[in-house]
Amino acid sequence: MPKYKRVLIKLSGEALGDHGRLFDFEQINRVASVIARLHETGTQIALVIGAGNIWRGRQGPAAQMAAVSADHMGMLGTAINSIAMQDAIMHHGVSAHVLSAVDMNRFCEPYSYPLAIRYLEQGDVVIFACGTGNPFFSTDTAAALRSVEIAADAILLAKNVDGVYDSDPRLNPDAKFMPDLTYQEVMERDLKVMDAAAITICRDNKVPSIRVFALDDPENILKVIDGDQMGTTVHP
Repeated sequence: MPKYKRVLIKLSGEALGDHGRLFDFEQINRVASVIARLHETGTQIALVIGAGNIWRGRQGPAAQMAAVSADHMGMLGTAINSIAMQDAIMHHGVSAHVLSAVDMNRFCEPYSYPLAIRYLEQGDVVIFACGTGNPFFSTDTAAALRSVEIAADAILLAKNVDGVYDSDPRLNPDAKFMPDLTYQEVMERDLKVMDAAAITICRDNKVPSIRVFALDDPENILKVIDGDQMGTTVHP
């Protein structure tokens, strides 16, 4: 029996790329296969996908751009990733819809709360694209916002690290792993779980939990749903 009835899965764009660049279609297919198997359990599934494999916010050359222009490009990157994942999921026989916060009717359906709930309740996978539709807000914030809107039981934060540490484990070999945290602790210690706006939304709206774990093995999504305590749990 799945632990959660309705989840929002936040996937990093980098985790779907080939060594951080563009697309690793084998990995995308592995994730889609896991989503299809999760769908078979009756769990209602929403996704938010970052764009880091295509566009890294305002880093690198984008640092010279106007922030709004750079963020608009990031939103388009999330739409590309969402369409790629939709296609992969549908190849596994599961109906999936991309709902975009920015109107692009030739490619995605416009986001609305009633439409998202209707699709979820009829058993379709919903992929939220283009973040919140506004610059200066990350896909973390979009994931938090959408999870509150759809009343998700949990945010599954599938990343390229295996949980939350007190410092970057890639830079500090003595970084301490932190398996259990409250939203308030995350904010007070400035831990890099999600950005501050996202954590504030989760705290203020009492999102039941965020599960942070590695996507190196997409099977981890199923393990977490089945109750495995891997990674870090963040809660009210």
